[in-house]
Amino acid sequence: MLSLTGYTDRLSARPGESIEFRISVAEPGPVEAKLVRIVCADPNPAGPGRIEEERGDLFTHRFEGRPKASHPGSYAVVEAGGVTAEGPLAFEAVVWPTRPGQGEQIALSTVDSNAGVAIGLDATGAAMILIARAGAEPVRVATGEPLPERQWARIRGTHDPASGEVTIAQGPVSPPMGPVPSVIVRDTMAPGTVPLGARWHIAALGPGAQGMAGLFNGKIEAPAIRQGAGPEDPLAAHPGAPLAAWDFSLGVPTLTAHDTGPHGLDATLVNFPARAMRSSRWTGSEMCWRHAPEQYAAIHFHDTDLADCGWETDFTLTVPDLPSGVWGMRLTAGDAVDTIPFFVLPPKGTKTAEVCVLMSTLTYVVYTNFDRPDFNEGYRHRAAEIGMNEDFPGDHPEYGFSTYNTHSDGSGICHSSPLRPMMTMRPGFMNQNDPHGSGLRHFAADTHLIAWLEAKGIAYDVVTDHDLDEEGVDLIAPYLTVLTCSHPEYHTGETLDALTAYRNGGGRFCYLGGNGFYWRVARHAEVPEVIEIRRGEGGIRAWASEPGEYFNAFDGAYGGLWRRQGRAPQALAGVGFSAQGIFEGAHYRITEQALDGRVAWIFDGVAAPGELLGDFGLSGGGAAGFELDRADTRLGTPAHALILARSEGHSDHFVLVHEEQLTHLVTLPGEPAIDLIRAEIVFFETPAGGAVFSTGSITFCGSLPSNGFDNPVSAMLERVVRRFSDPTPFALP
Repeated sequence: MLSLTGYTDRLSARPGESIEFRISVAEPGPVEAKLVRIVCADPNPAGPGRIEEERGDLFTHRFEGRPKASHPGSYAVVEAGGVTAEGPLAFEAVVWPTRPGQGEQIALSTVDSNAGVAIGLDATGAAMILIARAGAEPVRVATGEPLPERQWARIRGTHDPASGEVTIAQGPVSPPMGPVPSVIVRDTMAPGTVPLGARWHIAALGPGAQGMAGLFNGKIEAPAIRQGAGPEDPLAAHPGAPLAAWDFSLGVPTLTAHDTGPHGLDATLVNFPARAMRSSRWTGSEMCWRHAPEQYAAIHFHDTDLADCGWETDFTLTVPDLPSGVWGMRLTAGDAVDTIPFFVLPPKGTKTAEVCVLMSTLTYVVYTNFDRPDFNEGYRHRAAEIGMNEDFPGDHPEYGFSTYNTHSDGSGICHSSPLRPMMTMRPGFMNQNDPHGSGLRHFAADTHLIAWLEAKGIAYDVVTDHDLDEEGVDLIAPYLTVLTCSHPEYHTGETLDALTAYRNGGGRFCYLGGNGFYWRVARHAEVPEVIEIRRGEGGIRAWASEPGEYFNAFDGAYGGLWRRQGRAPQALAGVGFSAQGIFEGAHYRITEQALDGRVAWIFDGVAAPGELLGDFGLSGGGAAGFELDRADTRLGTPAHALILARSEGHSDHFVLVHEEQLTHLVTLPGEPAIDLIRAEIVFFETPAGGAVFSTGSITFCGSLPSNGFDNPVSAMLERVVRRFSDPTPFALP
């Protein structure tokens, strides 16, 4: 547990709206909260340093802090109070275990107040039935034969209260899908009814001392409880009437698992297990769950799922009349300090500047608590050396990880949420071990742009991806210029639609990053803070979705790369992802097209064709680095676009992205792979009098603060932003 941390119920608000703060301290005691305005979140002494303006005069709050635990693990809760049954009962489920042998794991449980029945896997991975009576030790009967990993199996346990007979059986589904041993074990216990509790669980036994006990890892399909004596063969079809039977193919986009039995005992899902998962009946004939829901009647549960810590609110900020921008709540408890950022928009329907900065909150959430696979002690040393935050996600699995990580069973994490401490969205969080700069990405790196705007005296408002998703193009339409930050990678259909409409309506759009507009994500209708990503069919990715699981559960849309859906980044911004390497920056070289009369004003007195641009910076040491975007007319770059500069000098660590590589010899554009490892600065006009300027590099904004913001990269961007903020329309060539 971190000594001091917390989160908010929302990432942005307008004056007059409220933000709730949920705080945890390792040791109970007083906590002070003060409002701060965040200008620069980079403490590296090679740059402007961390800049925060304390505004305790506007809000200061003191309260008694207390420890708050988080409990990862997904499961379902069934409120079954008043449901009773007499005579024999059968408990069954079809399971696809992913960590058999890793502790007791329960598929279905009616155990409540130390009484009830549960079925699942014992500590060895064998099918097991557990029968608990108040005041007595639970009775466990198991098959003794562990189930194989990632193979479908049917498990069924029965109990006859009259005779005391207990059975547990396991076997393959029909038709057999793998080497599942068929085993039936019978036992007897003292006769007597086992009461059904008021609260049941799917994928867990029930509450324990450290959260839910018996969490299941793997897929569960068709859990059910049936009444009446079963057949002689416990693996045969059960003729009994269902007391409860959950069909996971129903209500896939929701948090409800529907019961088709007589009592309507619908289950509520907790911590967002993965839905729209292939079930035992999947044939491969249909790849979309909406078209054959019966083939997607499984839910994948994990003991590492975490969507909401569920902490109580400690205090609420009603946002005062603050200027739009990046703000934070600085918390202090003894020697511990933490700052929780949030964003303030201008009042609804108004603007206070001609420039709007779109903060990449969808991307921030997707990357939340990324435990990097290359993390080592060198990170800690570098963080301490330049004054960075020394808390890292790998030290605190209790707060959950990123969609760039995998669950304990090796499956990809496809959901993320800000309803937990966002360790990676903090001032001074060092994402990369960068010997040439600060190693910042995402939120902290994006404050390089905020600090630049402040230094240049350019007025700006701030909005977020989440706001744009909810409000559409009307949110940004009043602004002459919209600036992205360094890495606007993740977008919904609504955010892309809004940006496209803004550009097509005459807006001036500056894409100041790399690897943008790349992956499609969806927000959940019931809990819109939770985001889903399916990493299907290509792309640079940390894990791959299973075949047949490329469609989002949240909205039913085809997931994966926007490029696979006919919306390549080039079609919006003129450039799109081409190459990736280690976190190091190189330079651009100005091209002859920079002399064109349409753009000569950008470089007048700044740089000339053939000269280098950006061979410096706080991100990898150069303006063109890490992830690089280039123009491609086949993918949507307008034919009249001008390439003003092109990067060069990238190390051997850089590689072409998968979607551009056909074979080891052939690329989609037909150019040698080595030549496609480049970033390009592109400009083009739009028919409605607007224009687009794109830099094609994640590390670009890291060069803005160099030499006190007085450098050619800064000068170039200042010319662009000031011209874009002039209402004089641009003309097509």
